[in-house]
Amino acid sequence: MAKQLPTEAEVVIVGGGVIGTSIAYHLPKVGITDVVLLERKQLTSGTTWHAAGLIGQLRDNPNMTKLAKYTAELYHGLEAETGQPTGFKQNGSLSTATNPGRMEDLLRRADMAKVFDLQVDRVTPKECKSMYPLLNTDDVIGGIFIPSDGQANPVDVTQALAKGARSGGAQIFENTAATKLIMDGDRVVGVETPQGTIKAKTVVLACGMWTRELAKTVGVSVPLHACEHFYIVTEPFEGVTAGLPVYRDYDACAYYKEDAGKILLGCFEPVAKPWGMDGIPDDFEFGELPDDFDHFEPILEGAIHRMPALAEAGIQKFFCGPESFTPDDRYHLGPAPEVNGLFIAAGFNSIGIQSAGGAGKVLSEWIKAGHPPMDLVDVDIRRNAPFQSNSKYLHDRVTETLGLLYSVHWPFYQYTTARGARRSALHEQLKSHGACFGETLGWERPNWFAPEGVTPEYDYSFGKQNWFEHSKAEHMATRESVALFDQASFGKFMVQGRDAEKVLNRISAGNMSVDPGKIIYAPWLNDRGGIEADLTVTRLAEDSYMVVTGAGAHFRDLNWLKSHIESDEFCVVTDVTSGVAMLGLMGPKARDVLQPLTDTDLSNDAFPFGTSQEIELGYAMVRASRITYVGELGWELYMPTEFVPGVFDVLMDAGKAHGMKLAGYHALNSLRIEKGFKHWGHDMADEDTPYDIGLGFTCKLDKPGGFIGCDALVAAKERGTKKRLAQFLLKDPNVMLYHNEPVYRNGEICGYVASAMYGHALGASCALGWVNNADGVNPDYVNNGSYEIEVCGVRYAADVSLKPMYDPKSERVKV
Repeated sequence: MAKQLPTEAEVVIVGGGVIGTSIAYHLPKVGITDVVLLERKQLTSGTTWHAAGLIGQLRDNPNMTKLAKYTAELYHGLEAETGQPTGFKQNGSLSTATNPGRMEDLLRRADMAKVFDLQVDRVTPKECKSMYPLLNTDDVIGGIFIPSDGQANPVDVTQALAKGARSGGAQIFENTAATKLIMDGDRVVGVETPQGTIKAKTVVLACGMWTRELAKTVGVSVPLHACEHFYIVTEPFEGVTAGLPVYRDYDACAYYKEDAGKILLGCFEPVAKPWGMDGIPDDFEFGELPDDFDHFEPILEGAIHRMPALAEAGIQKFFCGPESFTPDDRYHLGPAPEVNGLFIAAGFNSIGIQSAGGAGKVLSEWIKAGHPPMDLVDVDIRRNAPFQSNSKYLHDRVTETLGLLYSVHWPFYQYTTARGARRSALHEQLKSHGACFGETLGWERPNWFAPEGVTPEYDYSFGKQNWFEHSKAEHMATRESVALFDQASFGKFMVQGRDAEKVLNRISAGNMSVDPGKIIYAPWLNDRGGIEADLTVTRLAEDSYMVVTGAGAHFRDLNWLKSHIESDEFCVVTDVTSGVAMLGLMGPKARDVLQPLTDTDLSNDAFPFGTSQEIELGYAMVRASRITYVGELGWELYMPTEFVPGVFDVLMDAGKAHGMKLAGYHALNSLRIEKGFKHWGHDMADEDTPYDIGLGFTCKLDKPGGFIGCDALVAAKERGTKKRLAQFLLKDPNVMLYHNEPVYRNGEICGYVASAMYGHALGASCALGWVNNADGVNPDYVNNGSYEIEVCGVRYAADVSLKPMYDPKSERVKV
C-alpha cells in the first residue's frame, strides 16, 4: 500500500537528485526530522543518474574547497553508516599541464590548498606517466596529484543519502510532482501535488534544471540553463586497472575515469550546446539527448593523442544528457530574496556530486539557524540580478560557462558572451577614448584605457598583463594629478519617509542622526556582529537618505535593507541606480578642475571631507559628495543619467589643463588596496566583525537604541579577535599577487591573501590578507612577526602593516 502524503511538514524539499537527498540527509543531523522530499519521477532520474561521479576537492576559493573536502570525507564513511554501497574509492586525481600558463594555474591553486591542509603534490611528466601508464606525456610539462580525491557511483551515493535521510526521520515520495508553490502574502507556505497539498514552514527547491521555471511562478529569479554534456564509455581494454586515478587533461577539455575496466571519457568543450529552450518534456526521466558525434569528435581526437590506446578501443556507449549551468559557474544556494520561506539549491554546473555533501550540510544549518554557518557569498543566490533569468541571456552565456570549468583561471578574465546587457550613458564616449570594458553583474565597465595606437583587448597571463603600464598611468595620475572614473554601476538606493532615520539607525552600526549633507561610512551587521554590507549613507533631508554600494553587492544589500523595515514603519526604498549616474573626480588637482566650473565654494573649510552638497555643474544640478575610495582629494558626482554626457564633456575640457586622465576599475582597485580600503565580498563577509578587519571605529556602540548586532559586537570587543586583516607589500617588485596565496608568519601558515593588486605608488604587489591565531591577534602580534607570501611554491618576503602603507594618516583626502 502506497504511503499517504502528509498534509504538513517542517521542511519540504522538491527534487530527488543528489542535492535534494543530501539536504534530506543533513536536516535530521541538525535536529529537523519532520522532512518530506518530493521527486517528480524516480530518485536520480533528472541529471544525477548520468553524472560522471568525480570527487574533486580543490575549488577556486577556501570555503568552496572546505565544502568539497567535507563531501569527500562524508562519502568515505557513508557506506559504513547506511549499509548502502556508494562505489566511492579514494584513488586520487591527476591533472596535467601542457603550457606554462596552465602549470602556473595549477601551482597557484595548489598553494591555496595548503591553507586548509589539503595535500596537493606537484608531479613531473615522468611521475605522471608512472601514475597513469596509458598516457602519452611527450608534451606534458608537469601536473598536480591530490591523493584524497576519488570517484563514486552517483546513483548509489544518492540512494545512500536517501537511506540515511529515512533513518533520520525524513519521508521520501517518488512519482510525486510539485505542480505549484502555495503563497500566503509574501511567503511560500506549501507545495501542491497531484497527490494532495502539503503545508510547510520552509520549502527547498533542489530540482536542478526545473528550478528556474518553478521558482519563476512565485516571482523568484534563479538564473540557470541546461546544456548538453557529452561522454563516451569504451569497451574494456588492456592497461585500464582499478587503481588508476581520475585524470583531467584540462588543456584538451577532457576528463578520464576508470569504470570497471573501461574508460569514461567526458568533456567540457569551449563552446557548449544549450538545451531545453522550449521547455523540458513532462515525461523526461532517465532521458538521453540525441548523439552529436561531430561535436564530440575534436575531444576524441585530442584524447587519442593523450591516450593512444583509445585508437583501438571500442566504444560501448556514446552519451549525451542535460546538466544545468549558471552565468558565473557558481551554484545557487540560500534563501530566495523575493519571497520568504523558500530556499534554493540548484545550478551545480556539473559538480553536483562533489558539491552535494557540503551544500546539503550548510543549507541544513542555514535553515536551522536562520543564517549561513560560514561565508557563502560566492554561491549565495542573492548575488544575482533579476535580468540574469532572461532566457536569451542565459542561452548565450552558458555556451561559454560550461567550457570555463576547464579553462585556465586567468586573472582578470572577462566573459565573451552575453555582453552589453547594461551600459552606462557614457559607454560610447568612453569607447571612443579607448576603453577596454569588463563586465560586472551585466554592467559594461571600463577596466582600463588604451592609448592611441593600442588595441583595447586583454592578453591574459599570470604576469604583468598587456594593460599593466596603461593602468599604472591611470593610477599615478590619480595619485599625482587628477583622474575621472565612470562609476555608474554603483548601486544607489533612496530611503525616504518619516521613519527613514529610525530604520537606518537600526540597520547601521553608525549613527544616522546627523545633519543633512553628512556622509556616514558604517557597516550593516547581522545578529552575530558579522558584516552584511559595507557602504556609505548620505543624509539628504530630514526624511531622505541615499545609500551607495558596490555593483556586486547591489541586490544583496537592497534585499537586506528592505527585509529589515517593519510593516508599521513609514519608510520606502527606491532603487535609483539606473536613473542616477555617478562620476568620480579624484586626485590632488580635483579641486583645481572642479572649482572654476561651479559657484559653490569647494575649499576645505566650506566643503569638508565627509559632506555632500548640491552644486551647479555644466547644465546640471549635481550632488557632489566629498568622499573617496582611492585615498585622495576628490568628489563623487551624482546626477540624473540624462545629464551625465554633458557634464562629462565639461569635465574633460576642464581637465586638459591639469593632465587629467580617464581611469578604469583596475586602477580603482589598485588604488583602494594600496590605501588599505576594504571591499565586501573579498576582504570581509558575514562571518567577519568590524574588529577583525579594522573597522571598529565606524561602529557607535553607545548609539541610543543600539543597532542590529550591537550586543554581539560588544562581546566581540571584550573577548578580542583571533584574526586580523592586515596590509602586505612584497619586497620583490616582480612577483604578482592576486588572491588566495598562503601567508606565512614566522615560517608557519597564518592565513591567506584576500585581495591584491600591484601598488604602483608603493612599487610592488600589495595585498590585504588574514593573520590568524587561535590564542588571539593584537597589533603587537601582527607587527612582531616575519612574513612571507607563497606563489607557485616559492615564498617571498613581505612587509606588514595594520595602518595604510600609503598616506597612513589620511592627510591627502582632507586638504
